[in-house]
Amino acid sequence: MSVDRSSRSKKILAVASGGGHWVQLRRLAPAFDGCDVTYVTVERSYRDQVGNAKFRVVLDATRWNKFKLLLMLFQIAWIMIWVRPDVVVSTGAASGFFALRLGKLLGARTIWIDSIANIEEMSMSGQKIGPHAGLWLTQWPHLAKVGGPEYKGAVL
Repeated sequence: MSVDRSSRSKKILAVASGGGHWVQLRRLAPAFDGCDVTYVTVERSYRDQVGNAKFRVVLDATRWNKFKLLLMLFQIAWIMIWVRPDVVVSTGAASGFFALRLGKLLGARTIWIDSIANIEEMSMSGQKIGPHAGLWLTQWPHLAKVGGPEYKGAVL
């Protein structure tokens, strides 16, 4: 028996690390109306900000701690397998990088929106994941270039 995917809500995995990345991801919440959203972040204290949406916490890791990055990767892989999102959206950083890479492998649409704070150049995560994202956006017109990132207006 096949499942009619057009009759169900799109599953969105919205991923961001803490601080400004999380604030920017939350600004996108109105775009997720009518969808089945699962938020993934590194701060348990953000739970109250997502209402009835699903919420998962992963380790906070940076490039300076490879072991924690590996654990974060496994956590995100588990979430991806469990949720099976149609779309993965991230504003950064490491958690979003892994989610987009895995999402692409699982056939999800992927969107990376680089941090509004990166006015001079793309974030390191953005530079690394951008070419792998289905849609790669920047908040600054002077950072847009052929091949990405694209500037579609100030979306955050």
